Amino acid sequence: MSRTFNQLQDVIEDAEFPALDLALRRGFHVDRDAAGWYTLLSEAQALLEDFYRRYGCELIHKTDGYFYLLPAGDQLPRRQLSAQDMLVGQALALLYLDPISLERGGIVTREQVIEQLVAALGTPSLMAAFVPKRRRKDEQLAQRQARAKVAESIRRLAALGFADALADEQLRLRPALLRFAEPVRGLSEPAAALAQLVAQGEVALTPDELAAEPALGAAEDESDTDSSGDDAEIDADIDDADSGEAKP
Repeated sequence: MSRTFNQLQDVIEDAEFPALDLALRRGFHVDRDAAGWYTLLSEAQALLEDFYRRYGCELIHKTDGYFYLLPAGDQLPRRQLSAQDMLVGQALALLYLDPISLERGGIVTREQVIEQLVAALGTPSLMAAFVPKRRRKDEQLAQRQARAKVAESIRRLAALGFADALADEQLRLRPALLRFAEPVRGLSEPAAALAQLVAQGEVALTPDELAAEPALGAAEDESDTDSSGDDAEIDADIDDADSGEAKP
């Protein structure tokens, strides 16, 4: 049902606004899957754009179908995504752009994420990025640690609205992942261009893109729990993935 918001007070008094406001301030991306929130933002966009500017933020609406807050000042604390989170986000964006993923409704497995990272970076670079201080004699331990780090990044990105964790080690990819593809936006083959940039280590988004997010607050705290059980979350052998043979 369409609502009419004549003034900001009408928006603030809406039953859905408090939870939506907190989610946006924690860096969450709101797309059409969050139907109630997305509709509220669409209907009250002009009022909320003025509202958030008072806090030094811009309410961004992308034509791909999602909203997010972009800090433009220092009134709201912000934190950069880690290099590991960026790499995983780029791998998820590549999967999102893959026609096969689109045919499957944007659903991929966690093993496919590992395979995508290996395909883009190669095993040595992947291990160096996620376990930089590993010892040669502890290679199997280092692989488990790398899988655990990837799992942590996936959880953090999911908490920001980039993906949904499903049963059976699956993920549903969400439109906000296209933020990771901004450097190649408009090219004839953006997926191929992004893969090449990732492989060359040249993807670096500008400060007004993913480098600046509102403080994650509770969303980040929740993802920083003990990861001792993460080894089972991504149960792919990195060396097998590097061979280019996808498992059934």
